Amino acid sequence: MNIPVYVFTGFLEAGKTKSARETLADERFNSGENTLLLLCEEGEEEYDIDFPNTNVTIVTVEEEEQLNSKFLAEQGKKCKADRVVVEYNGMWKLESLYNALPKNWMVYQELMFADSRTFQSFNVNLRPLVVDKLQGCELVVFNRADELTDKMALHKIVRGVSRRASISYELTDGTLEYDEIEDPLPFDIDAPVIQIEDKDFAWFYRDFTEEMDKYIGKKIRFKAIVAKDAKMPEGTVVAGRHIMTCCADDIAYRGVVCKYKALFTLKTRDWVIVEGELRHEYNALYRGKGPVLYASQISVSNPPEQPVATFD
Repeated sequence: MNIPVYVFTGFLEAGKTKSARETLADERFNSGENTLLLLCEEGEEEYDIDFPNTNVTIVTVEEEEQLNSKFLAEQGKKCKADRVVVEYNGMWKLESLYNALPKNWMVYQELMFADSRTFQSFNVNLRPLVVDKLQGCELVVFNRADELTDKMALHKIVRGVSRRASISYELTDGTLEYDEIEDPLPFDIDAPVIQIEDKDFAWFYRDFTEEMDKYIGKKIRFKAIVAKDAKMPEGTVVAGRHIMTCCADDIAYRGVVCKYKALFTLKTRDWVIVEGELRHEYNALYRGKGPVLYASQISVSNPPEQPVATFD
């Protein structure tokens, strides 16, 4: 039987404990299931209330190295856990947790909590950890918000990492307000040919990978750097860009398989402007189905002013 895991992330004093405590005290959530509560960080808030049932077993994880499948499985077995709630340490990478989950533990929901007053500072000083927590979360809750909160600035930080995460603000009077700022794409997806400007490639690629279906069958034009190896047949390359999400350490090449009429030879590191139709089909490079761009036009080009694509 699969055991659902609920992950509460965020930095110290972000409101994780308060939210997890209220969730476990809510009879609509906690109706008698045996729950293993993993505390990976201790803040000012404590679990000093009675839960509606005596079914919550609290285990403190003091060191990131403790996170391994054997340890977690043993803790779950001891309390006969039907589910797991994790209050995660904001200074630990989520990869440590996910790699340690036993095979039958499945992440059911991941929520991130942040203090609206300090989040921008965390983003400046601990950007890789902020990105780590935003990448997989379904909801971001900004606590302690008021009329002075710069919601647009917070919104842009979240959207620079994830377009799918919902955003909400818990105001100082206890009410909850949902983010309603529209996120129009910086290009016209309904145009006869979707023109991706150099500065918009990172945004295009993220949206494309998250909602690929809406691009299949459409014509797209963008500047790309070619990647090719000896295993690729003539007339096939990968067309993409290097993308930086948060810092130089996370720069990675991202692209799509591109097929073209082999009237000339393209080689790795050639800059080109490519236009073609996206299809979804099997390709050996994907080891299955994936996006394939059938190029109708390719022309050699100069590199863009900023060769590495960003979300600025």
